[in-house]
Amino acid sequence: MCPLPSRAATGRAHYRIHSCPPPRHGRWRPISFTRFGLIALAVALVAGCASVSPQADRAALHKLLAPSITGALTGDAQPQAAPDDASRATVDALLREPLDAQAAVRIALLQSPRVQQAFATLQLSDAERVQAATLPNPVFSFGRLREGRRLEIDRALGFDVLGLLTLPWQARWAGQRHEVARLEAAQQIAQVAADTRRAWVRAVAAQQGVAYLSDARDAADTGAALAQRMAKAGNWSAVRRTREELLQADAAAQLARAEQAAIASREQLTRLLGLSQEQAASFRLPDRLPPLPASLPERTKVQATALRERLDVRAAQAQLQATADAQGLTRATRFVDALEIGAVRNSSFANDAERGRSTERGVELSLPIPLFDWGQARSARAEALYLQSAARVRATAVQAASEAREAHAAWQTTWQVAHRYQAEVLPLRQKLNDEMLLRYNGMLASVWELLAEARASALAVNAAMGAQRDFWLADTDLLLALTGASPAGLSALQGGDGDAVATAGGSH
Repeated sequence: MCPLPSRAATGRAHYRIHSCPPPRHGRWRPISFTRFGLIALAVALVAGCASVSPQADRAALHKLLAPSITGALTGDAQPQAAPDDASRATVDALLREPLDAQAAVRIALLQSPRVQQAFATLQLSDAERVQAATLPNPVFSFGRLREGRRLEIDRALGFDVLGLLTLPWQARWAGQRHEVARLEAAQQIAQVAADTRRAWVRAVAAQQGVAYLSDARDAADTGAALAQRMAKAGNWSAVRRTREELLQADAAAQLARAEQAAIASREQLTRLLGLSQEQAASFRLPDRLPPLPASLPERTKVQATALRERLDVRAAQAQLQATADAQGLTRATRFVDALEIGAVRNSSFANDAERGRSTERGVELSLPIPLFDWGQARSARAEALYLQSAARVRATAVQAASEAREAHAAWQTTWQVAHRYQAEVLPLRQKLNDEMLLRYNGMLASVWELLAEARASALAVNAAMGAQRDFWLADTDLLLALTGASPAGLSALQGGDGDAVATAGGSH
């Protein structure tokens, strides 16, 4: 070993291990800066092969998203990170026709701000993946030290050896983390599609409810006008006239609430679609909701389907795997978490005729000494994170199974209620209307009985429409609970109590 330079001479606060300069006639030669730089450059180039791939993320999201939630995704209906000319043209074409549920979901996937935010978050994760798979740059240090007439110039090129050794694991762990981010982005997009379907159902139901409540209000207006004429003629008491006027006022109030609910539902759909002011004012909705299916398809093993297909369950499992791998690296680097090696060349200059310049070459190794920190805290933290991830997997699985059973029960119940309205209540109400009209034509019923029956029929139709709305909401909740993520509160049975206002406006 060569004599170690003193701290005063070198100006360094740490020790170095220097190799002796070899004799000129020896075969061994120290590694040169050029050779070391070429090796470091080759390693950096190999590590730098990873690149950001938004197209790969888009294709992966297409595979993850269930067609039952997003519909049949065609080339012009893929989720977009940012709207372009083609997507804008597609949106304009869809808005020219009455907007059905499928078209609403396509527009949301093309230009919803929430979808764009999900893509931006995924792009951040992809950038972190590439950064984790890229070796840190080597560090070049330069020092110029003077002591009296003696001048020393130090040059060192350092390289993170431990980073190089753990680079394959870091790349794999970053890839696992990115896969979790993909699953989370798919959950967000599936949630946007489900929210759009719900908003569309509520907007159409609210619009349809306004029409039926308008009929009830017209019947109440007619009754109030006749009541006033009868009271003026002295054929009616003030009590009977006041009752008709109360019915008129109540019908007008219900219609006003329904109109406000229709506006709110339409604006909620507009926000989810990301429409501009001009587009929001011009798009049209269908006159009525889709008809009920004649019968419900048999759904078996809903709990197993949710545990197998749900994106949040798969994301929790992927997170657990990534945490387990992270725990393995923490254990492997428990005692030594840093290791750097570098080539050093020191040149000394002195005003000496015999020895004006001397050069020292060597290798510098930096290694932390585990005297105080033995890695217990890092190991405990890694184990706690693993236990936390495992608990999250169990909790997500329990929640997924429970929500699937609840959504399936709500789906069946709402179909039965809506089908009973369609098959029994409305036909009986129509039969009663026909009988009342015959009695009125035969002068066996008064005009007041005919108007009362018309009001009751309008409210019955409105309640049937609310039951139909509840079924389509429950259908969306079930699809999301089986393949997407948590519905965040099942909405099918909320506001389904038959109240005219709730039926017209929907739950928000």
